[in-house]
Amino acid sequence: MTNIPAGTKGEQKLLVTNENAINFLGMEGARVLSTPHMIGYMERTCRETVLPLLEQGYDTVGTHVNVRHLAAAPLGMSVTFQAEVTDVAERRIQFRVEAWDEKEKIGEGTHERTIINVAKFATRLAEKKK
Repeated sequence: MTNIPAGTKGEQKLLVTNENAINFLGMEGARVLSTPHMIGYMERTCRETVLPLLEQGYDTVGTHVNVRHLAAAPLGMSVTFQAEVTDVAERRIQFRVEAWDEKEKIGEGTHERTIINVAKFATRLAEKKK
């Protein structure tokens, strides 16, 4: 179905802005990248890392996340997300993920994605809605 070697790496960057920062602490100086946004960008980085290696009509969906948010990344700071394929077993792809701001590692963990045929997936979802 696909040839995704262990060790395949990808990277994406994100600027911490009002759209992806928390605001519930009540102080502008306490606004930082939210944990859900950090995890979402980790997942996105994993997907983008392997997408060019998949056959046309295939994609991946997230099936497991195990991540720790280690430090805060403040508004205006750039965050780099890194993903590395650690294992591929049939349709399941395992990744090691990390997030670094300009000063330190802010997140780390593992992520699993499953390769899907998009058309078949859409058909199953349509049947589920009936």
